Amino acid sequence: MYLKKSTSSKTGRTQLSIVHGFRDGEGKTRQKTIQTLGYLDILEKDYADPIAHFEQVAKQMDQARKEENSSISLSLSPKTSLPVGTDNRKNFGHVAFSHLYHELELDYFINNRRRYTDAKYNHNAIFKMLVYSRLLFPGSKKRSFEKRNMFFEKMDFSLDDVYRSLSFFAQFKDPMLLAMHKRIEKLYGRDTSLVYYDVTNYYFEIDKHDELRRKGYSKEHRSSPIVQMGLFMDTDGIPLTYGLYPGNMLDKQTLIPMMHKVRKQYDLGRYIVVGDRGMMAGDNIRQILLDQCGYVLSYSIRGSDAAFKEYVLDQSGYRDIGQDGFRTKSRIYPREIYVSTLKGKKKKISIDEKHIVFYSPKYAQKAKADREAVLAKAEKLISSPSAYARAASYGAAKYVKDLTYSPSSGEVIDDAEHLLVTDEERLTEEEKYDGYYAILTSEMKKSDERIVDIYRGLWKIEDSFRITKSDLETRPVYVSRQDHIEAHFLTCFVALVLVRLLEKMLDEKYPVPRILESLKRSSCSLLEQNLYLFDYHDQVLADIGELLGIDFSRKYRTVGDIKKIIAGSKKNDK
Repeated sequence: MYLKKSTSSKTGRTQLSIVHGFRDGEGKTRQKTIQTLGYLDILEKDYADPIAHFEQVAKQMDQARKEENSSISLSLSPKTSLPVGTDNRKNFGHVAFSHLYHELELDYFINNRRRYTDAKYNHNAIFKMLVYSRLLFPGSKKRSFEKRNMFFEKMDFSLDDVYRSLSFFAQFKDPMLLAMHKRIEKLYGRDTSLVYYDVTNYYFEIDKHDELRRKGYSKEHRSSPIVQMGLFMDTDGIPLTYGLYPGNMLDKQTLIPMMHKVRKQYDLGRYIVVGDRGMMAGDNIRQILLDQCGYVLSYSIRGSDAAFKEYVLDQSGYRDIGQDGFRTKSRIYPREIYVSTLKGKKKKISIDEKHIVFYSPKYAQKAKADREAVLAKAEKLISSPSAYARAASYGAAKYVKDLTYSPSSGEVIDDAEHLLVTDEERLTEEEKYDGYYAILTSEMKKSDERIVDIYRGLWKIEDSFRITKSDLETRPVYVSRQDHIEAHFLTCFVALVLVRLLEKMLDEKYPVPRILESLKRSSCSLLEQNLYLFDYHDQVLADIGELLGIDFSRKYRTVGDIKKIIAGSKKNDK
């Protein structure tokens, strides 16, 4: 290895980097950049002689490389047996998340506060274990504890310590999220001019409810108590913060309390809230406008009045955009909304909005395909009504004419007076609007294309909910105390932020599930004499390795080498 000095002919600035020179399989000289150090004029602010300093660093790195490449002789016996309870398998992929964890200074945040406790255990070690486990081997707190030694970290604590630490984490939830935000803002230049907001719920495997876990509308159509989570996401799709609400609280009721809290705590200026139509009740829209902020929201065409439907289907004014049949049109138009008075009653007020309507052939095909699946279920309901109760007929029921249920049993009634047939009129009416979407916004001066792009970003927050539920297995939630519930969602949120940041650093080249799967499979087994054998490598790991300066392709590593890499991931040089 050696120090390479590259001077730009345009700017005259010299960039330093540590490079490894080698010959490939054909004998040609190649170079691989090991570490980009920066520009000489910047480095001179921190080093008296940057060239001399980094030449020495390169020499030391080259010597370490040579020592690592020295051969090791092993004596193996085919009769060697494993004692009962042996588990020599460890995960190495968590080193990627260790880089981000320490880059966000989460270790500093937790250690700085644990000093004021009497606890003998290490809160930071427990939090790391919970976050890494949630990302790579999601499960209960007990299961995570049992598999804690899979990571190359010191895990000197008990299961009781894990549960005791949850109250500590819940206590510092808000300041931790704010500290993370400030680090992300500093390191990545976070953009909060647009914030996306959505709500989902998580169920508990219990029958009784309490103040937080309440029976409410479950997005998974379960009868178990649920808790509502409101999630804010920034313009780049990185989660900003979240709040938990009782399960019986409506989605639209969470927006304004969350928005005011976030705006105050995070010192945000004017921003645009992007959400779905269920979030934007009249009171919410009025408050957003009073706060001198903006909104972009979807609008139900099928649920709109006759005049709006006529505007949508009227083909005059549409402009073709792109080559795939996508077209759009817009207008500035008043709309009446209902808002609450001081006496708790409702009154109508008129607001001016920009109405954007667009048509997509792809969306039309998707709507048709989705409906065909539901219609197939409706036909089964008509042919075998006794097999369906109210809950089981969800979705398909709207396409069955005059469908009624028994008040006592909830089963579908099918007799001479209640003949079940497909509702052809409703079907024909719905088909008219396949492929059409409407967006309402306060942002009059922004182009139609920009507003559509802004709204499309909402899928990222929906994808984040899918990740937490599927890949991170956030639910069902097994802890019961409210502070433990808060701590559970805090670890899940931090895990989500880390993997979203890694996804962004990889330029969104790979979806989150693939990233997690590759890092999970980057594992090793103890071979002999403190030597570990690695048996998996793919392009995802190669790209992560190039990004973080880690060679995931190495088949053998010593314990010392592994610990050196783990220790390096904990250094924050930024």
